[in-house]
Amino acid sequence: MDIDYRETLRYLGYKNQAADGAVLTLVSQCWEELDRTASPRSFWREYPLTAAGDEIDTGVFQTRSSALGRNLRGCERILVFAASLGAGVDLLLQRYEKLQMSKAVVMQAAAAAYLENYCDSVNEELRQRYEADGWYLRPRFSPGYGDFSLECQTAIVAALEAGKRVGITLTDSLLMVPSKSVTAVIGVGRTPLACEVRGCEACGKKDCEFRR
Repeated sequence: MDIDYRETLRYLGYKNQAADGAVLTLVSQCWEELDRTASPRSFWREYPLTAAGDEIDTGVFQTRSSALGRNLRGCERILVFAASLGAGVDLLLQRYEKLQMSKAVVMQAAAAAYLENYCDSVNEELRQRYEADGWYLRPRFSPGYGDFSLECQTAIVAALEAGKRVGITLTDSLLMVPSKSVTAVIGVGRTPLACEVRGCEACGKKDCEFRR
């Protein structure tokens, strides 16, 4: 996968300042190691969607969320999605936490960006598939964004059989294992978006340290 310096540096907390050569070298090394270690997997299923303003019923979970409601406006279906980089990346992170903390910090950021890039590539394949049949996808939206309850994660993981399909399990505090994993929903509608709002721009959490 091509190195995404911009997203990796964003996860490292760089905003308007430039990174020095040593940091950029570490970013490059981390992406090379992730290419050798990661075993990306994803799985999704489609469900009918019932949404009335903030009240949302996906057939997998029911929730009240104004942020998710805006994201799904005009949609008739929903894709429930999960992806993971695999347990090997967690072992890589744990190793550097013991051997080289500076590289462990960069590896955490690189793995987050790597996962984001992998999900983007899978979503692009889905977009092309659905648009061929006259359907249009909304940006993926994960539990924890804005007021979309993290508790919905439990129903998503169960509905996707994520443990068997992707290797994802949840802790009692709803953290995913492996840590570099993601769940999300993707709205499906007949009307294309005039302007795509995604990621940080779609989330109402203004005080996030990783916000673009």
